[in-house]
Amino acid sequence: MSEFLLVFRRDYQTPELQPSPHALQNHLQHWANWFRSLAAQDKIAHPVIHFDGEGKVITGKKINPGPYRGVGGSIGGVLLLNAANYEEAIVIAGGSPILEYGGSIEIRLVLQ
Repeated sequence: MSEFLLVFRRDYQTPELQPSPHALQNHLQHWANWFRSLAAQDKIAHPVIHFDGEGKVITGKKINPGPYRGVGGSIGGVLLLNAANYEEAIVIAGGSPILEYGGSIEIRLVLQ
């Protein structure tokens, strides 16, 4: 079993892309259910890590306000996942609720 880093991104800034309060509650429930399912399968290597919505971006000597959205959205969180290989990590990540609102998931093998 290997560990894979999942980086969850989506646009958290554009008002028209944000869920309504009711839809957000449903969305958060999908996350809770997905995490419970992963935990029951012993697929979570480390709990999800959330980040603030501000952040900073350093380019050369310039410091800009974050979050950086040029790569397909702001980072909303990361998760270390237990999976046999990239194929299994992709299947597991494909069930992530981040995809419900146009988000993306970057998957990286953790090198030991």
